[in-house]
Amino acid sequence: MRKKRYVSRSIVFVICAIFAIAFLLPTVLTITNSFMTESEINANYGAVFNDKQSSSFQSGQVNLKFIPDKVTMSQYVNGLIRSPDYLIKFWNSVLLTLPIVIFQVGIASLAAYGFTRWRGKIRGFIFFFYVILMLMPYQVTLVPNYLVSKWLNIYDTRWAIILPGAFAPFSVFLLTKFMRRIPYSLIEAAKMEGAGEWYIFTRICLPQCRAALYSIVILVFIDYWNMVEQPLILLNDPEKQPLSVFLSTINTGEIGLAFAMGTVYMIPCLLLFLHGEEYLVEGIAHQGSVKG
Repeated sequence: MRKKRYVSRSIVFVICAIFAIAFLLPTVLTITNSFMTESEINANYGAVFNDKQSSSFQSGQVNLKFIPDKVTMSQYVNGLIRSPDYLIKFWNSVLLTLPIVIFQVGIASLAAYGFTRWRGKIRGFIFFFYVILMLMPYQVTLVPNYLVSKWLNIYDTRWAIILPGAFAPFSVFLLTKFMRRIPYSLIEAAKMEGAGEWYIFTRICLPQCRAALYSIVILVFIDYWNMVEQPLILLNDPEKQPLSVFLSTINTGEIGLAFAMGTVYMIPCLLLFLHGEEYLVEGIAHQGSVKG
């Protein structure tokens, strides 16, 4: 019986390892290829990017290569120093994403606390309305957001993206479900000691929701860091658009530059995920624990 269990676990481990490697291959390929010379990239991937109007690609087959023959930093120098457009677009992404994350977490925390403490009959209806909004894909709300931004005279400004993102319902739903797991006796004990609502919110509820807050920050940051449709519709000026939009405009003659800028673009998401990895699964699964 024990031997059979060991064999089954080994099979599951091998299958999971295969899937993990398969998912990591594109990321590893992007990072390693960013250190290749343009001529080596052309030789390895000429068949992919070949077109009839260009004669710079001579290879007739694709050669997936993870170790460059000659390591070079020229792609990063071109993208970050010689071509400041990429660096400007990177900071555009930062200036769009960070305010959305900060405002959404703050607004969701207050709204979730209100849903948790409010015992009115209409609470269930409003929360159900929030869930319906969460289920709607953001592509459906692009046209209303466009019309509203025109009406508020914020079209073609960062606020046209920041304001809809700050009031997104996903964080409210996740944080409300997590706060409801906090024992009500803990709040009652604080009220008996003379604690007010603000003290209960900041000193009891928020510390208990640390895992959920980490999860929300990671998920919201990754979601809006990779947004494409919103900037294309709501930002008419290309100088204000983030790097996620600008990467799609790199032509076939700059594939090495695309690898390098793609690697730079992945760094914030990877660092944030690695920092809050231990809280991510716990926050999504609502498995918060109460500390004494």
